[in-house]
Order: sequence, then C-alpha cells, then structure tokens
Amino acid sequence: MPERLTRVPLASSEIAGVLNLRGRIVTVVDMRARLGLPKADDGKLPMAVGVDQRGESYGLLIDQIGEVLRLLEDGREDNPVNLDPRMAKLAGGVHRLDGQLMVVLDVDRVLELVPRTAVAA
Repeated sequence: MPERLTRVPLASSEIAGVLNLRGRIVTVVDMRARLGLPKADDGKLPMAVGVDQRGESYGLLIDQIGEVLRLLEDGREDNPVNLDPRMAKLAGGVHRLDGQLMVVLDVDRVLELVPRTAVAA
C-alpha cells in the first residue's frame, strides 16, 4: 500500500490520489470505486498494482492478488450477457478456468477516466 498518497482536489471518487514513485508522478485509481463497489469494511489495507499505459504510470488499488497467470489469447471469450454491467463496461472478456470464469479487465477501459467537470457538463 502506498504510504504517501496525496489527494487531488476536485478529482472523481475513482482517483484515490497521486504519489511520487522514484521521481514519477503516479495516478492511483481506486478499483472498488471504479467498479461501483462499496468501500471494503474488513479493515485490511488495499494493495497497489503498478501499470504503465501510454507513457503514464498508474497504481490500481485492489483488495488482493490471487495468483498471476499467463493466458493464451485464443482462450478468451466475449463477456457473457449476464455479466454485471458495472464489470462489463471494464471487461475485455472471460477465460474458463477449472469450472470458473475469470473476468479479464481491459486496462484501456479501466484507465478511461472522465474528469468530474466533463461528467457535469
């Protein structure tokens, strides 16, 4: 968990803040807020996963990391029609794993952050 997170005035609720990581300004995205989920009330500190996208650095605040998998692209299927709309707008498909579905987030969609002023207009 980042220790020196600085809040950004007037930023959307999805932006947890920014931090300085080795001289780079990193925007930190609260994935619970991004997915429209309530704040965690289990008392555990969130974890941060670093992402570099189009020359910018981001940190994604998440609850936990299960395991890291390398999946083949041809195993990806389209989103099921019954996928929760909050998840579907950010998902890039699903993979079938031992009787379970794993939703794959599309990083481009996750980082399509609309400023609050644009939403209000």
